[in-house]
This record gives sequence, structure tokens and C-alpha cells, in this order.
Amino acid sequence: MALSLLVVSISFYLKEYISPDSDLYATLSLISVAGVVVMVIAFSLGLGAMPWIIMSEILPINIKGLAGSFATLANWFFSWLVTLTANLLLDWSSRGTFTIYTAVCVFTAGFVAIWVPETKGKTLEEIQQFFR
Repeated sequence: MALSLLVVSISFYLKEYISPDSDLYATLSLISVAGVVVMVIAFSLGLGAMPWIIMSEILPINIKGLAGSFATLANWFFSWLVTLTANLLLDWSSRGTFTIYTAVCVFTAGFVAIWVPETKGKTLEEIQQFFR
């Protein structure tokens, strides 16, 4: 996701210095669209499912309902926040918007790598021990 967003941000950056009549400008436009499409596919295959996987594998049974509701609320709130601010950010700067999104993706990847435990082959008790 971060690489595709970086490609989009670089293409918007380069488009500021190229004449709109040139063939390179049209190519950069196609690269921008392709980068966004790749990001959506990568999100759907990877990070998009993360809240639902974490809820099903990490939460103990006794708080699964309440914690799952809170996690779902947080997920939809941040989706709404991104949707709300996207047009404002794009009006400000297209390359800046996608640079911010790239930085958020890199931060998220680091956060997941450090703080989200591997659950493959572990019992719920072993997973809970990780958080103690």
C-alpha cells in the first residue's frame, strides 16, 4: 500500500513540473490511477481485514461483544474521517495528500509489526499471555 501511494504522490509531484500537453503528463495520470487501484487491491487483501481478524483471534470470549463493538465503531469512525478529509486535503495538495497517506501506511505497518502478535498455532491463553 505504501509503495503504491508513494508512486501516486511522486507522479503528482512530477505533474506539477510538466506541461499538460505532453505525453508524459498523460502517462503520469495513468500511473496515478494505477497506483490508486493497486492500493485499493492491497488494502482489500491485507490491512482492510485486520480489525476483523484481530477481533476474532485476540479478544477473550467474556469481552468479545463489547470490545468488538468498540473496534467496529473505531474502524468506521476512522473510515468516515478519511472520507471527510480526503477532498479537503486534495484541494490543498494532491501530492501532499498522498504523501500523508504514505506516511500513515508506513506507521501502520510498523505498528502492526511491533504490537500485533502472531496468532498462528497459538491458543487464546497463549495470545492473552502476550498482553500481560
